[in-house]
Amino acid sequence: MSDERWVEPLDLATGPAAFHMVQSGAGLPFQGGPSAFSVARLIEGRMDRGVVSASRVPEAWATVLARVTAAPPAFAGLPTDRPLVMGIVNVTPDSFSGDGLEAAEDAIARGHAMLEAGADLLDIGGESTRPGAEPVPPEEEMRRVLPVVRALAAAAPVSIDTRNAATMRAALDAGARIVNDISALRYDPGAMAAVAERGAPVVLMHMLGLDSRDMQRDPRYGDAALEVAEFLRERVEAAERAGIPRDRIAVDPGIGFGKTIPHNLALVGRLPLLAGLGCRVLLGVSRKRSLGVISGEAAAGRRVAPSVAAALCGVGRGAAMVRVHDVAETVQALRVWRACAAGEALA
Repeated sequence: MSDERWVEPLDLATGPAAFHMVQSGAGLPFQGGPSAFSVARLIEGRMDRGVVSASRVPEAWATVLARVTAAPPAFAGLPTDRPLVMGIVNVTPDSFSGDGLEAAEDAIARGHAMLEAGADLLDIGGESTRPGAEPVPPEEEMRRVLPVVRALAAAAPVSIDTRNAATMRAALDAGARIVNDISALRYDPGAMAAVAERGAPVVLMHMLGLDSRDMQRDPRYGDAALEVAEFLRERVEAAERAGIPRDRIAVDPGIGFGKTIPHNLALVGRLPLLAGLGCRVLLGVSRKRSLGVISGEAAAGRRVAPSVAAALCGVGRGAAMVRVHDVAETVQALRVWRACAAGEALA
């Protein structure tokens, strides 16, 4: 029964307000703190069971509540004291964001520039997964990414953005530490085993279906946030059954992957729901088309301000990592956001 239950924090507070909320017993820590919440929605079997004070969540929901209040395990040996910035390195000629690079040396240079700007890790991909993009054979994907992985893995933690088991194995051999799979290890039948056998941390993302060419054709959900959370819970459990422990798993709601603008906004707004999975949350909303529509900026490469705004919104709702194209601007914004949230200057 607990698998059908969700505790959704509704009023996250930060800084002194969160501290006093917990100290007074009026609220509970969110993911171990420093944020806190005093009110939560209870959901069971897709039914809304009402909104209650955090201190009055029924004892029968204790297991579910514990995952929301406890700090999720560290992911891939990365720092846990602040939101992390993952820099995107696209080794593709057809990236939606206009930042694709075909030459390995150019991609390597961009990765180093992102590290100098403050990126905590780099996500290297050789296949565009924008709506309508054609799949790339693993052989071509490996040709594109492996030289870049080898060079950048010597300087920082690297994740390989791929759906293909062969590319996963080759990239891990080349020094990548993390697998980031938009299909949540569903696209390639050998992907789950590849990750389990290598002991690699993995990011499981939600996408509607398995074909990026038609995922935006007519996406429909009854409750987008809850259905995405349920999908990710099922994929986390499948990974555990395959021998991938939860402390090696992060989850990503998959902004833009089979979602309309209202769906995307619901996912970001209700991101605290994913705390019930007990995993770190990665949010990738950088330069997305939905931000262009909302902001009125048609050119993907000019969506820096909308992207930073969305990243800050996600971090404020529990995202532990943000996947971004514009590293320097995001790093600077997060430093200011953290100082404002804490109510004091941060070292």
